[in-house]
Amino acid sequence: MNNNIRVGSLFGIPFYLNPSWFLVLGLVTLSYGSELANLFPQLGPIVPWFLGFIVAIALFSSVLAHELGHSFAAMQQGIEVKSITLFLFGGLATLDRESETPLQAFLIAIAGPLVSILIFGILTIIGANLSLAAPLMFMLSLLALINLYLGLFNLIPGLPLDGGNILKALVWQITGNTNKGVIFASRVGQAFGWLAVIIGGLGVAGITQFGSFWTLLVGWFLLQNAGASAQSAQLQETLSKLTAKDAILSDNPIITGDLTLREFVNNYVIGKDKWRKFLVVNSESQLLGNIAIDDLKIIPTSDWNHVLVSDLTKEIDSYRIIKSNLSLLEVAQILEKNKIKELTVIGENGTVLGLLENTSIISLLQEKYS
Repeated sequence: MNNNIRVGSLFGIPFYLNPSWFLVLGLVTLSYGSELANLFPQLGPIVPWFLGFIVAIALFSSVLAHELGHSFAAMQQGIEVKSITLFLFGGLATLDRESETPLQAFLIAIAGPLVSILIFGILTIIGANLSLAAPLMFMLSLLALINLYLGLFNLIPGLPLDGGNILKALVWQITGNTNKGVIFASRVGQAFGWLAVIIGGLGVAGITQFGSFWTLLVGWFLLQNAGASAQSAQLQETLSKLTAKDAILSDNPIITGDLTLREFVNNYVIGKDKWRKFLVVNSESQLLGNIAIDDLKIIPTSDWNHVLVSDLTKEIDSYRIIKSNLSLLEVAQILEKNKIKELTVIGENGTVLGLLENTSIISLLQEKYS
């Protein structure tokens, strides 16, 4: 998983730390340690930094609880949570698949902010009912506010934030198209990203009193991730509108099973090195299987005039055969799931139309966007 460091499992979910997390841990410790030292000089030279470290750990524990909220909501829907990773900008729960309905997507998206706001409420109640030393009360109030900000910030309606996923679910519900939801929420996320970049840039330049380097960094993060989400959704939208028939190779290795091996070699092999395997059909263009050139080695050349191609034809696995009206999005998923590079395409009447390769999908997309 890239450079992420696995530190164990939580409720059966693999838990990782990105190297950038350690940088932020140190910066947060220094920031809050310095603030505690200034507010409470009676703590001495060491204790404020230790308490700052505790606040930093509690901050990331809150982020972890936020991601667990998403994870538990996903697990309730039977979706596997592949991992939770803490990194520079917070946390990320990686799910095995998307929700099947807009409502389910909404429930997963809202679960994280609800957990953060719930923690805020609990910590606020504890602070109001306990008499704690001033430094501890400061830490408790700080953590309560951090969780409130975490919950509210994530409700900004733009991807990749939770609010963006809520907006995606809403547009999905209205349009019936999940990709349109992703594209719309991504565009909104990009708008917020540009706004944060501008505000952060003005703050760093000293033109305004609000905005900082962190604002600029968060804006850049939103721009990068929202842009990637939009591109991915646009690609899926395009693939969903195209079919397997659109990506069939123009020059297909199709032969009939009634050819002798000698005819096969003379007409399709000698002087032609593009194909090492051919689709074999009967007189009605129904699929019989395939034959590889290497398969000819088991038959003496003296017998090639008497042995038919159909005699050496091998059956093709069913998962390698698809209907021509299948969307290219589904085709791409089949290729990825089975780790294969080509599929045999047949028409509605069962006739063989040709081969489809992963490279032919790429070529088709290049033609569409060129």
